[in-house]
Amino acid sequence: MTGIARWFMLMAVVSALGGMVWGIQMSASQDHLMSPAHGHLNLLGWVSCSIYAFYYNLLPDSAAGTLPKLHLAAVILTLALLIPGIPLAILERTELLAKSGSLAALASMLLFTVVVLRSRG
Repeated sequence: MTGIARWFMLMAVVSALGGMVWGIQMSASQDHLMSPAHGHLNLLGWVSCSIYAFYYNLLPDSAAGTLPKLHLAAVILTLALLIPGIPLAILERTELLAKSGSLAALASMLLFTVVVLRSRG
């Protein structure tokens, strides 16, 4: 796996490791308050990034150009905002990061939709 597919797979693996460690920590402490953030890290980080990696790897022509790079940037922004944002919202400190991260997640999926529609695999 090379190029942008590799970057998505690296994001997926880092997210999976973080999600596993976080899940073990929650289980050991018997405090599952942050499980929504843990779930989003696993779903958006591990699962979605893996799917993106496999897509770009299977259809390498779709990885060309600026759009896939914008997609990767939007996914990184999503994780950077949403994963700390959900705990902050749960703790009633601020919802700004969670809301911003949700919009970034929507933008990343819209970008991926355009990539898929433009692809001729």
